[in-house]
Amino acid sequence: MSDVVTLLDAAHAAVSADPDNEALRLRFYERLADGEMILLLEREAVGEAVEPRVFEIEGGPVVLVFDREERLASFSGGIAPYAALPGRVIAGMLKGQGIGLGVNLGVAPSSMLLPAEAMDWLAMALEGEPEAAEAVPERFVVPKVPEALVTGLDAKLAKAGGLALSAVLAGVVYKGGRRGHILAFVDAMPGAEAALARAVREALVFSGLEAGELDVVFLRSADAAVAALGRVGLRFDLPEPEVPEGGATPGAAPGMDPARPPKLR
Repeated sequence: MSDVVTLLDAAHAAVSADPDNEALRLRFYERLADGEMILLLEREAVGEAVEPRVFEIEGGPVVLVFDREERLASFSGGIAPYAALPGRVIAGMLKGQGIGLGVNLGVAPSSMLLPAEAMDWLAMALEGEPEAAEAVPERFVVPKVPEALVTGLDAKLAKAGGLALSAVLAGVVYKGGRRGHILAFVDAMPGAEAALARAVREALVFSGLEAGELDVVFLRSADAAVAALGRVGLRFDLPEPEVPEGGATPGAAPGMDPARPPKLR
C-alpha cells in the first residue's frame, strides 16, 4: 500500500473509528462525490463513451475506482485503461443499475466495497436544486446556522470561481412572520444560477440539513437588499476564475430527498 494519505483515506479512517457518526459518514460521501476518481475500464474509451469493467463478486457486481493513478497501477499490475471522472458522475452512471463500487481495493487504507444501494443514495442526494425564494423578506438578521453548513458552503463556493461576485448568508424574517435563512448570490454570471443552486443544495445535504432550511436568491450589486444583507450577513467571496492558456474559462465546478447516509462496509 502507498504511504500517501489522501483526503479519502482520512475521511474513511474517521468514519471507521466512529461508524455511527452521521456527520462523518456524510463527509466521506462528500469526499467521494467531489474527488476525481480513476475508473477502471473494460477497454480504452472511444470519445466520451466509457465502458467500466464490471467484476462479479459474492455481494453483487461492482466497478472499481481509485483516487490515485498509482493505486490503479498497483491493483492492475501495470497499465490499464481508465477514465478520470468526478465521483458524482460515476454515482450517476451507476444509479439504478444494481452495481456497487469498489474503492481502492487492496491498495490503500480506504479499501472498501459500497453496495449498489449506497450508490443509488449518493446519486439521488446529488440530484435536484433548491428553489429560489419567492416570499418577500421583511428584514434580515444575523444568521444562526451550524458550523458544518458554513464550512460546507465555503468549500463548495471555493470551487465556483467566476460564477458570481460573492454570496451572503443571513437570517431572514419574511412578511407574515416566517423565519429562515437566505443565501444571496451577488452578480451571478448569466446561466450560472442552476450550478450555484446545486452547490448550495449539496452543502446542505452533506451538512445533514434539509434543503428547505435555506432559500437561495440572486441579486445585483445595485439592489438595495445587498447593502441590508451586508450589515448582518456572512459574506463569501468567490475566487476569480482560472483562465487556462487560450483564454477559455472553465465551466461550473459543482455536478429522493436523502435520508440517512448509508453506512460503509
